[in-house]
Amino acid sequence: MTTTRSRRSDATLEAHARELRDALSGLIRVYGFRDRDRICCHDVSVRQSEALDALVERGPLSINDLAAALFLDKSTTSRVVNALEKKGYAERRENPASGRSILVQATRAGAALKRRIERELLEQEMRLLEDFDPSVREAAARLVARLANAAAARVDTSNGTCCSI
Repeated sequence: MTTTRSRRSDATLEAHARELRDALSGLIRVYGFRDRDRICCHDVSVRQSEALDALVERGPLSINDLAAALFLDKSTTSRVVNALEKKGYAERRENPASGRSILVQATRAGAALKRRIERELLEQEMRLLEDFDPSVREAAARLVARLANAAAARVDTSNGTCCSI
């Protein structure tokens, strides 16, 4: 009896996992398009905007730490930083704790751009959420945060790489 129940439970879990994957995939596609459309108006890519977010929120980071925060490899992260430097939104500086390593930080212009982009995206989110009951809005935010944290915990970002465990 437990075998039949276990199979039913596994089938239900699989069905729920499939529904979640499909829903999240659709949401990610829409948000990716929406963010790309909105962010690119500011002469940065979505990845460059995400890098600015990390640099402003976390302070100066090594390329390895920035790559881990962005779930990118080191070479892609270096290209993102190079582009931000050319636009005046980020700069590299010597790490005071270690003369052999470099830290990347947002410039004032980069921090100001991050705030402008964030304000525009938050205004869009507010319009999206305004018709929902406050308890639903709060629960949705908590659920999505828990899902994101659970997914991130299953990704190895050591050594500036991003490989599934």
